[in-house]
Amino acid sequence: MVASTGNKRHNYKKLIIWQLALEISYDVSDLIGTLPHQEMFNLRSQLSRCSISMPSNIAEGSARSTKSFSHFIDIALGSSFELGTQLLIAYHRRYLSEKALEKFESKIEEFQRMTMSFQNRLTTNTVK
Repeated sequence: MVASTGNKRHNYKKLIIWQLALEISYDVSDLIGTLPHQEMFNLRSQLSRCSISMPSNIAEGSARSTKSFSHFIDIALGSSFELGTQLLIAYHRRYLSEKALEKFESKIEEFQRMTMSFQNRLTTNTVK
């Protein structure tokens, strides 16, 4: 699958934002495995859904028009902010160390900066 920007097409698997989102999703999956069973239908589920949403929406949007792709990127960004909130809750419940939280936050902030920049270039049809 490739994203269309005018006459130019992009393979989502080659997009750094997709690769970073997938890496974050893998990291969250590792964290979920350490959470108590009582969180299975609460925090575990929320963390899983929002982290999986990030790369999934980039991939799905890449098969759409530029306008639609931008919308799917908005959803991926929203999921990244949701993930940040869920991780703060995990930290508050002492399921996550401060160091681990900082590492997650750093990756998420990098994803958000890169994704917003990509989206700005996408909407001006200058993505390379």
